[in-house]
This record gives sequence, C-alpha cells and structure tokens, in this order.
Amino acid sequence: MAVHIKGSAITARVRYVRELYGEPGVRRVKEALCADSRRRLEEKVMPHDWVPLGMFVELCTEIDRLYGRGDLALCRELGRYASKVNLPTLYRIFYALGSPRFILSRAIRVWDVHYDSGRIDASFVETPPLEKAILSVREFAEPHPVHCLSVLGWVERSVELSGGEVKEALETKCRTKGADACRFEVTYRV
Repeated sequence: MAVHIKGSAITARVRYVRELYGEPGVRRVKEALCADSRRRLEEKVMPHDWVPLGMFVELCTEIDRLYGRGDLALCRELGRYASKVNLPTLYRIFYALGSPRFILSRAIRVWDVHYDSGRIDASFVETPPLEKAILSVREFAEPHPVHCLSVLGWVERSVELSGGEVKEALETKCRTKGADACRFEVTYRV
C-alpha cells in the first residue's frame, strides 16, 4: 500500500520555489517531474489533499537537483521552510504559548493528520542549560532520505519557532540504513 502525506507538504515546497525563483522556477520544476506528478500539480494540490509520498519525494528531489547541489541537502531546508509557513498558521496559539518541548511533544499527536503510515514518539533529556529532544519515526512504510531530511528540518525549525536556539540537529539512525526507526536528536537552549 502506498504511503500518502498531506498536500501542505507539496504546497509549501512549491511556495518555496515561487518565492525564490518566481513562476519560471515553478514551471522548470513542473517540467522536470514525471507526467503524473506534473498533472497533479497543475490540477492544484490543496493543503488538505492526500498526496502519494512518491510525488513528494520526486518534487523534493527535483527541487534539490535544480536549485541545490543535487545531494538532497536542500531537502532539510525545504522541511525548515514548511515548518515556518505551515505550522504557525495552523497551530499559532501553540507556538505563542508553548516551549520547544511542548511543540515537539504535540508532534506525536498530529502525525496521523499528516501521514497515513507510521507513528512518531518523542522523549526529552535535560542537561541544563541545554535540552535534547529525541524523536523516532517508526513503522513508516516507505522510508526515504528525502523524507528524513525534511523531518529533520521541520523539527529544527519548530524548535526555533517556539523560542529555542538549536545547538545541534542530527538524524542518528535511519531505516534506509538498516535501523529499526529513523531517530532525530535536536539539542537546544531555551
């Protein structure tokens, strides 16, 4: 069974390209996509739509190839950008009142709103003056480096949006490399 994600992941990435490269940049990305993905984008993906993960991976890969270095590193920035444009609008009150721990602990509650596969859990370690969030994505049916880098960027930017200063953000385990879960560790100062 194919994994699906919410269209907001797609619309955020198209918005990123549009802001930096204008409509010609968006057109260039669309032209690089397979016929099915291109058609779907031209039919207008809405934030609440369910979209195949494969389309998300293809879109991010092509954006990275066209506007990054072709090494998928831009996918992390795309995740950061998506956090910036999607989360404060959807969860503005949480960001206004919450701490990084509060925001990230809510990630486990909203996973099913954004994905139809897997789950995420979070734990926290305090070593004053720093805190560390450890998030693990488990049982995700189609792990892919593009998704992992996007999640890492999302977590990193979410900490910043909720008042934390990120000191380090890493993916320490990955299912694409044989681990049982994709594990993200973000060390930050509040």
